[in-house]
Amino acid sequence: MDWKIELIPVPVTDVDRAKAFYQKVGFNADHDHRVHEGLRFVQLTPPGSACSIVIGDGITDKTPGTQEIQVVVADAEAARRQLLDAGVDASEVEVQPWGNFVYFGDPDGNRWSLQAIASRPNG
Repeated sequence: MDWKIELIPVPVTDVDRAKAFYQKVGFNADHDHRVHEGLRFVQLTPPGSACSIVIGDGITDKTPGTQEIQVVVADAEAARRQLLDAGVDASEVEVQPWGNFVYFGDPDGNRWSLQAIASRPNG
């Protein structure tokens, strides 16, 4: 049986600002619904990903700026250029034996690692 990660909550202070940031980076806004007073559900999916993030009001008790997420990209340099072109402060490409990495943060300080690897052992 496959187990696939579907949704990761990302704590933010300003939902609209965070939504605009992630769309600027290239995420697709799949849903933006006020379910009821105190619960706004905004689902965003990175390009080509089967897993999404959720931001909103009433989503998580985590402190904004404490989430860390790592994703895999085909090309770290190209990913960095895409971030820079979108006006996002991104690190230089860091070369490690297990892949090339680029780091950036959202407006609340949640941290993202982009890893480019030649192959994945499990596909």
